[in-house]
Amino acid sequence: MRYAMAIDTKKCVGCSDCVVACQTENNVPIGYCRDWVVEVVDGTYPQLEIEIRSERCNHCDNSPCVRCCPTGASHYSDGGIVLVTEHKCIGCAACIQSCPYDARFSHPDGYVDKCTFCNHRIQKGEQPACVEVCPTKCMYFGDLEDPNSDVSVILKKRKYKVLAPEAGTKPHIYFLI
Repeated sequence: MRYAMAIDTKKCVGCSDCVVACQTENNVPIGYCRDWVVEVVDGTYPQLEIEIRSERCNHCDNSPCVRCCPTGASHYSDGGIVLVTEHKCIGCAACIQSCPYDARFSHPDGYVDKCTFCNHRIQKGEQPACVEVCPTKCMYFGDLEDPNSDVSVILKKRKYKVLAPEAGTKPHIYFLI
């Protein structure tokens, strides 16, 4: 089993419902977020293109945050999900510095926090909160090893990219282009 997410940059409208759903579902403190929306403008006027992306932890196969964690608080869970065990985290922020996606933050309670793909929901057979609430249905989640999962099906049909491929992290967030 290997969980992944695909986000359709042609359908995302940047509404931030995913961000609010994550904050609510995971009790993220006000002023912090585990996911965020990015708008990238490319080209020269009048030939401009805009790409809107919902970004988060990429749950990489080769996660520098897991490798550099001195306490083992950052670790791989079932399905390749990268998690942080709060009581093991000493808040040193080495993982924050090592992440090429800026996907972690120092929680006010003294540990590092990040997207968990709503692991607690997945264990109950539910979708991550961000996927469930998306009004444009631009987010696809599932097991890459299941050829019939939503994410596997869409990745077979569409072209996609990953962020910072040169970092060698083997990310599992795919952006449909």
